[in-house]
Amino acid sequence: MSSDGNVNGLGKNITFARPAYFIISGFIGIPNVIYYYVFLCIVYIVSVLGNTVVMTVIYLDRSLRTPKYIAVFNLAFVDLFGSTVLVPKVLDLFLFNHRLISYNDCLTFLFFCYLYLSLEVFNLMTLSYDRLIAITFPLHYPVMVTNRFMFSLITSFWLFVITVNLTAVGLLTRLSFCNSNTVLVNSYFCDHGVIYREACNDQTPSYIYGFLVSTLFLWFPLCFILVSYLCIGYALSKVASAKERAKALKTCTAHLSLVAIYFVPIMITFTLGRYIHPNSRIINMSLASAVSPMLNPIIYVLQTQEIKKSVKTLLMIKTRQFKGGIRRVLSK
Repeated sequence: MSSDGNVNGLGKNITFARPAYFIISGFIGIPNVIYYYVFLCIVYIVSVLGNTVVMTVIYLDRSLRTPKYIAVFNLAFVDLFGSTVLVPKVLDLFLFNHRLISYNDCLTFLFFCYLYLSLEVFNLMTLSYDRLIAITFPLHYPVMVTNRFMFSLITSFWLFVITVNLTAVGLLTRLSFCNSNTVLVNSYFCDHGVIYREACNDQTPSYIYGFLVSTLFLWFPLCFILVSYLCIGYALSKVASAKERAKALKTCTAHLSLVAIYFVPIMITFTLGRYIHPNSRIINMSLASAVSPMLNPIIYVLQTQEIKKSVKTLLMIKTRQFKGGIRRVLSK
């Protein structure tokens, strides 16, 4: 073992044996799997471009500096951050066959991956709250959901998620891995559940904490989002005009699409837990982690009139500036 720590507790010396390295297995028994990693690379490039465009448009267009688009900006930033944390490292692990990762690097990788996954959930919950208030209490929306409120809400979520994930990593450091100097992780990243099950001492704290966190970060936000849309549906049923109902629902379609794309594979993975095949777990988690950030900006640009209008306006302004610059150069 690379390192041992002796802790005196309840009159006993407990030795914590930590491996020097973890080996990330990736897919097992799938031929031509390299094409899947190439697909992830393409997805990452599109994700970076798309989220950068959304963030730039919201930053440049003052009319989009509203609570809703503060949340959308944060979603795009988290998607960009999460994709950059995950995909390049996965490509390095498997395309370049660097599957050996040190103990500290693995826990760091785990922290940032779960930080992204957790923030993504709370971003979707924030957007559903925004739609709930906007549709059910339209007259009170400017007072109840202000820019300051949205900034405070997003900041509190960041601090909360960082604290929870640091605690999860701290509990993993109390686990002992007795069998080998290297521990095999049957996943495509340093996965919390896969790692703690390899320990040879008491896994109960990590198991309980993992269960509580998955409930808090998955089931509670999902239930909140579903209840929000039930309330929205009830509020819209009172609207006499079908045209008004359709208009209000249209503002929700982008968000509902993001919820389905993200939650379906994640819920399958965490519901089945250890009973799901490692390959299925990898596919579900990687699709939610990599494809969702790529589709989010595309969905928002295509289904949100304000962003579409802003993109067209900014393109027209840049085109005029470009043509004006060319004319000035030619006139000299």
